[in-house]
Amino acid sequence: MMDNSSTLNQQSSVELNVSMQSRPPMARLAAASSIGTTLEWFDFTVYNLMAALVFNAVFFPSFDPLSGTILAFSTYAVGYLSRPFGGVIFGHLGDKLGRRFVLVATLVMMGAATGLMGLLPTYRVWGVWSPVLLVTLRFLQGAAIGGEWAGAVLLSMEHGDEKQRGRNASWAQVGPACGTLLGAGFLTACTAALPADAFQAWGWRIPFLASAVLVAFGLWLRRGVDETPLFKQLERHHHKIEMPIKEVFTGHWRRLLIAGSVRIGSDIVYGLLVVFTLTYVTSVLHLPRSLALLATMLGAALHAVCVPLFGGLSDRLGRRVVYGTGAVLSIVWAFAYFYLMGTCQAVNICVAVVVGMLFQAMMYGPQAAFVTEQFPTRVRYAGASLSATLGGIIGGAFGPLVFASLYKAYQSTTLICLYIASGLVITLIALLAAKETAGKPLAE
Repeated sequence: MMDNSSTLNQQSSVELNVSMQSRPPMARLAAASSIGTTLEWFDFTVYNLMAALVFNAVFFPSFDPLSGTILAFSTYAVGYLSRPFGGVIFGHLGDKLGRRFVLVATLVMMGAATGLMGLLPTYRVWGVWSPVLLVTLRFLQGAAIGGEWAGAVLLSMEHGDEKQRGRNASWAQVGPACGTLLGAGFLTACTAALPADAFQAWGWRIPFLASAVLVAFGLWLRRGVDETPLFKQLERHHHKIEMPIKEVFTGHWRRLLIAGSVRIGSDIVYGLLVVFTLTYVTSVLHLPRSLALLATMLGAALHAVCVPLFGGLSDRLGRRVVYGTGAVLSIVWAFAYFYLMGTCQAVNICVAVVVGMLFQAMMYGPQAAFVTEQFPTRVRYAGASLSATLGGIIGGAFGPLVFASLYKAYQSTTLICLYIASGLVITLIALLAAKETAGKPLAE
């Protein structure tokens, strides 16, 4: 029996090495991995900017501007609340039918929901049904995103070099910054090209409809990448399980708790810097939205460059060291952010966002590898999807809503800073409870 087991293990190792040698170029893997999160944050950026500029009048015209913005952020939260549904459904399918199949399906679903947002009638045309349909599309989009992220990470990580998992997995994390840049840039061009009344009447639809280009490009990229070698090995040796979601909850609940908790702080910080900045600059400081867009775009550009660098650094120094350093620095910077914002100086506002994005990238870089490395191959898609979606609800879904509500209620940023710090403390506790995964073989 020992000889047979040894022979099977050697055969599996040979098969895996052969698959790895025939893997696609890393440039294509990186692009295929990041295109889904790029589309996600292109839409989220456009939506968030519209929430501050247009949606409070288009979909919630009966409320004052700040209240309308809070309602718009509530529909933003729906996109997070629906993610666990997608995480359960597509996480199950990802471990049953393969990573590539789910990545194509979720991209189509996400693109269709985004495009339909651009066709929605306004409140004045359809009344209450208009925001209801907006919420429905956000729910569908969030479900697609809930199943997409883990597959995007696994596509590059399971194809790539085992010694560079941190860097390879981080390509999916570059998508948010790229999507933010594309969304903010596209919206800036639209607002510059159209009169204000034309933009509010119909111009806001253009960015949502333009997302079809990203969907088409993403489908071309992902259809050109084969299934990952590790999943192929599962299929060949009939090691797939019938109920991966059940095994995650029953056999890996501690890892699920750790992997979900580490995302809370980083998602709250990202929500502050990318989502809430525009509302704070325009509605509270009463400064031009062009300044907020400039600060956000500068921060996103730095973020896109730094995420793979910090992902690669975590391969050498360890996931917990890099991640934890970013969390500690972000706690300090939350207070500095609002101090710099309060000066109303353009340079200080840009510094507040850019430096904040640098510290957030220290968490975002190692995050994808750290989360997915917690789970064995047979449930890796399901486990990573559930971790990301459950952590995202607490950190990402309610962050902007809490920021706006706290400021509306107390006219102070102190409680906002304490809220951010509490989320980052949860992240630090989870990191301390976890084992280091960098430089170690993936769990099987």
